[in-house]
Amino acid sequence: MGENAAPKIVVGLGSCGIAAGAREVLAAFERELKRQGVRAKLGRTGCLGLCYREVLADVITKSQGRISYGNVTPEMVPRIVEQHIINDKPVEEWIVLGDGYTTPDTDFLTRQYRIVLRNCGRIDPEAIEEYIARDGYQALQKVLTEISPENVILIIKESGLRGRGGAGFPTGLKWEFTRKAKGDKKYIICNADEGDPGAFMDRSVLEGDPHSVLEGILIAGYAVGAQEGFIYIRAEYPLAVKRLKIALEQAKSHGFLGNNILGTPFNFNIKIKEGAGAFVCGEETALIASIEGRRGMPRLRPPFPATSGLWGKPTCINNVETFANIAWIISNGAGKYSAIGTEKSKGTKVFALTGKIKRSGLVEVPMGITLREIIFDIGGGIKDDGKFKAVQLGGPSGGCLSADLLDIPIDYETITRTGAIMGSGGMVVADERTCVVDLAKFFLSFTQNESCGECVPCRLGTKRMLEILIRLTQGKGEEEDLYLLRNLARDVKVASLCGLGQTAPNPVLTTLEYFKEEYEAHVRERRCYAGVCTDLTVFVIKDNLCKGCGICVKHCPVEAIVGKRKEIYHIDESKCIKCGLCMEHCPFDAIYRA
Repeated sequence: MGENAAPKIVVGLGSCGIAAGAREVLAAFERELKRQGVRAKLGRTGCLGLCYREVLADVITKSQGRISYGNVTPEMVPRIVEQHIINDKPVEEWIVLGDGYTTPDTDFLTRQYRIVLRNCGRIDPEAIEEYIARDGYQALQKVLTEISPENVILIIKESGLRGRGGAGFPTGLKWEFTRKAKGDKKYIICNADEGDPGAFMDRSVLEGDPHSVLEGILIAGYAVGAQEGFIYIRAEYPLAVKRLKIALEQAKSHGFLGNNILGTPFNFNIKIKEGAGAFVCGEETALIASIEGRRGMPRLRPPFPATSGLWGKPTCINNVETFANIAWIISNGAGKYSAIGTEKSKGTKVFALTGKIKRSGLVEVPMGITLREIIFDIGGGIKDDGKFKAVQLGGPSGGCLSADLLDIPIDYETITRTGAIMGSGGMVVADERTCVVDLAKFFLSFTQNESCGECVPCRLGTKRMLEILIRLTQGKGEEEDLYLLRNLARDVKVASLCGLGQTAPNPVLTTLEYFKEEYEAHVRERRCYAGVCTDLTVFVIKDNLCKGCGICVKHCPVEAIVGKRKEIYHIDESKCIKCGLCMEHCPFDAIYRA
């Protein structure tokens, strides 16, 4: 910031920020600056990752550097402008991050290693100049002018980068297969069809730093010999689509896209294909079918897309996070990247940390870090100081791990051995108030609904599994259901055609493995430990604690609480709908689940 530079205010305008009211905060800053006649620049940025603190607003001044305020509302804006911008005194009690300040939120970032998220929350995603100012497109220029395609592939292979879409296949090897494949035309596809419940890594990268993804695609195109690429993104991500379109136009106008890129013979164009939001289209052969205009259904492999992909041509498919790593690796060297992580899982991984966690958001951590470090050191532990029960890794196709596994290192091989998968990076934390049988039912309901129905094991197998889970949560399960559920899950896993069916049983198998006693309680005791399954739950009023205040009566929506004021109340189970409002509002803790 120059000697006479005006202060700058930057508001986080990712989807999470907008949902929390960022547009209203930005408008409030505009009004207040105008009202007070203050000269300051206003700007936007994407998600920094601290989703639990949205709306985030940064004030950047020459004297104080960058100060981030959290949970900003329009009502807070006048004080920030007057105290910080006019009088140069930051509002300390609202600071989330800042040079010279240590806050509870500092831990959220200090344990992270940001490669993919290096620019998110730091630049204006709609201004290519800000990406270029942070060394953007220098890696592209370097490969086009100094490095042969074969050596680009060698660098990526030496970095140890594995595909971040879930399977973890070595990226450089996939590029090499595509380059060596015979074909008069080749394609690059960026898989941005992120559809896992609880996952928003790719969306945030596209909203916050779209040029890093474009640069990775361009470098991949140069390496494999392709001249055309597609970004397959679900239409449910309108902000990401909008910013991608802006980025494509800017890249063209600056000579990074199109013909004779940066004055070299390399030509490359990128098109956006908006998908309808089918989870199965995360499967690469189904995604290809969708781009070709056919129904998004997978096919048997081989042949793999590297040799026969889009319209039968050699095609390299990687996801958003994979491409966002590429420019950093080229600029910093394979050795620096491979020095991060474990022996077989190099670099970093982005996780969407959600659920019953104090600090939810995006975290990028070195491979090899433990679950405990992510959940407790970075995430701050369980919300409301609850007790940790489980963590679901890898979205609906992942697995549910217990507290006994909190200290395992996160890498592809270790996670696979637990029965879960790394997946694309969803990490949903559950506390003791979560019923794992109900949780498995939730995830299986999702995959069963999203099954394309092409193969019988997936189409019917997941349906039968779901029926059993429903019986268990209704208190109608029998002993043999547990045996049948486990065997059916194993069969579906082995016999399904594509990754959706092959991984759909994971939540069931892992919860049966690590929380067997809860399944048995549902069958043998007709009891839900967490008090979630309504058919297995009753609410009871403790006679010795009830004061007869009548507050529970006022909040019961179905008049299920009977009795007279100043006397002990009782609950009519025949009317109770198990909503829990009575327990929630009782000031004397006289009502409990049983």
